[in-house]
Amino acid sequence: MKRKKRKIKIDIAGQKRLVVFLSVSFILLLLLVLRIMFLQFVQGASLKEIATKNQLSSKTINPNRGTLYDSTGKSLAISARVDTVSVNPSALEYSDGTEVNKEILAHAFSDIFKLDYSETLEKLNTKTSSFVIAEKVENDKITSLQNWMENNNVTSGISIKEDTKRYYPYNNLASNLIGFTGTDNSGLSGLESTLDNILAGVPGKVLTATDSVNGEIPNGEQTYVEVENGSDVTLTLDVNVQSIAEKYLAQAVTDNKADGGNVIIMNPTNGDVLAMATYPDYNLNEPFTINNSKLKKKWDKLSSEDKNNALFNMWKNTAVQTTYEPGSTFKIITAAAGLEEGLITPDKHSDFYCSGSENVSGIKMRCWKYYEPHGSESLREALENSCNPAFIQLGKKIGAKKLYKYYKGFGLFDTTNPYFYGESNSVFFDENTINEFNVATMSFGQRFTITPIQLITAISAVANEGVLMQPRIVKSIKNTNTGAITTIEPNPVRQVISKETSEKLMDMLESVVNDGTGKYAKISGYSVGGKTGTSEPLSGNEDEGYVASFIAMSPTVNTQVVVLVTIYDPKGYSHQGSQVAGPVIKQILSEVLPYLGVASNNNSNTITTTTTTKTAILPDVTNKKISEAKSILKSAGFNVKISGDEDENSTLVIDQVPKPGVTLLEDSSVYLYTSKNNSRSNTKVPNLKGMSSAQVINSIKASNLNVILDGSGTVVSQNIAAGKKVEEGTVITVTMQTETASGY
Repeated sequence: MKRKKRKIKIDIAGQKRLVVFLSVSFILLLLLVLRIMFLQFVQGASLKEIATKNQLSSKTINPNRGTLYDSTGKSLAISARVDTVSVNPSALEYSDGTEVNKEILAHAFSDIFKLDYSETLEKLNTKTSSFVIAEKVENDKITSLQNWMENNNVTSGISIKEDTKRYYPYNNLASNLIGFTGTDNSGLSGLESTLDNILAGVPGKVLTATDSVNGEIPNGEQTYVEVENGSDVTLTLDVNVQSIAEKYLAQAVTDNKADGGNVIIMNPTNGDVLAMATYPDYNLNEPFTINNSKLKKKWDKLSSEDKNNALFNMWKNTAVQTTYEPGSTFKIITAAAGLEEGLITPDKHSDFYCSGSENVSGIKMRCWKYYEPHGSESLREALENSCNPAFIQLGKKIGAKKLYKYYKGFGLFDTTNPYFYGESNSVFFDENTINEFNVATMSFGQRFTITPIQLITAISAVANEGVLMQPRIVKSIKNTNTGAITTIEPNPVRQVISKETSEKLMDMLESVVNDGTGKYAKISGYSVGGKTGTSEPLSGNEDEGYVASFIAMSPTVNTQVVVLVTIYDPKGYSHQGSQVAGPVIKQILSEVLPYLGVASNNNSNTITTTTTTKTAILPDVTNKKISEAKSILKSAGFNVKISGDEDENSTLVIDQVPKPGVTLLEDSSVYLYTSKNNSRSNTKVPNLKGMSSAQVINSIKASNLNVILDGSGTVVSQNIAAGKKVEEGTVITVTMQTETASGY
């Protein structure tokens, strides 16, 4: 019996172990089922996505960046096909499977891509899996590389990937406005940055099925995600107008030893910016090459911070990013407010009195003619004389509250257009804390700052019958994928002053140019209105120097262009806006108005010259025999210059300098060229400033050049800068003045 009981105990223990085993197995099975359910129903979608990604290779297709055009259809920024060359040193092999000689390859790379041989060889000897050897490579160099690889039987280890590169056909033209892109073709500065979402486009993709070792599956499925190329953008900018502005701006900055300057040319009727020039400028194709010769010499010694600051200053568009005190150009705004409020009329002689200064809050504020005060003045005379005391008196009549109402109406508290990169805003006194002294200084344009674009926008409203227009820089956008064109319509903001007030002001501003401080901007054949400006630095900041400016509009009825010239810290013979910026206005308008087709009211084909000189129109002698050409020119009163000893009775003239149709002084020299003797010589332009007409003619003849004398007296400006090399026979136009136009 005892043995039997023991056997029963043993069976019970075995059963317990079995129960435990089955229980654990059940629990494990349950956990497995739950895990499968979790993977299937909870993580199924994400795991499927991961698996799909692991089975697909993705190749990005870069979009073409849109082209920037000027208003006439000329390309300002274009993208061209280039390639990026990469190398995998461990995979470099000849066709027979042997390793490529890296010294030979380093020589090939350095020759084709102009690289340093030692640095290239060092990179090829590294254990890096892959690296870029050359970026943004033009097609001719890629062809050279491919030919070398074929000739040397190099079959692997070198990868050529298609890419694009941004080009700027006009190099420095409008550089501070247009800006540039980085190596990834995204905009870094200027319009390239603010228009980036329009120009850039959206990359496409090619998805290809791959096997477990990432090899492409034959006949596998491919999926294409269509690329969206960037849109083309047409600007309101006109290359020809921009070139004229830049030419005379650069000359003015150089001649006046200034720190820099800017010019804005705007159509007031629609707000179109026809030109926006900054000087110094830079080459858009080499944006990281500094343009300052002094900085170049010590560039390597500069800190990274100093280098960055220098580059940012070079890229800066001062027309929209830099604020300044507008000086007397701002008197137009004060006059507009006074007229609109009915506080003043144009021609009441007793409205103002200038004793040479005005006492404001115990401070004597002087007129520029302190020692010869203007006495009694009307508003017209106060504008002509640029008299500060008169405008202090007018500002006091208007009062701070109403002044600020007009400042706001003219848009002076707001930035003008989001497409202008980094546009700054004005800095005015707090309206709640403004005092009598602040009102006085504001009335003649000092002790607050605005941007040039804000000022020309406001003054353009005066020229546009009182209607403020938003500056327009983008004219249209073309979707290159669909061909659809979106036009950016002109945007009238508000009526700031009445048409009547506008007409009165335009009439007075024409008087400023005809009879006042703006005489340097007067042009024969065109009505021009304008106002000079000279702002002085604050006490303690004398190093900042004066700012000389001039704003002009032409014609004064149905105005087509408004031009603002701003020159920073001129250090020449004068710092006054009339003498520094006035001649630049004249030079610009003299070329821009005819180009835009603005009719002249001067029916004569002759130009203004001194009374002691005779002029004649240069005839066309091209395609005529030399003997005939000489006879025609000598009969017209010109000297003939021609090299070579060709038969004059059979050889034809193929070109002449100057070109026919220009009105020149008699006894001017005309250079003739034939097919056999067509080599040209250059000569240096002399400095003619301050010379009389006789001195100019003698200097010009000695330099083998020709001259047009515009006006009489002494030379105040010349259209081609002194020291510049030009072709012999080139015509230099000089502006002469008998009476010194002074004043701010």
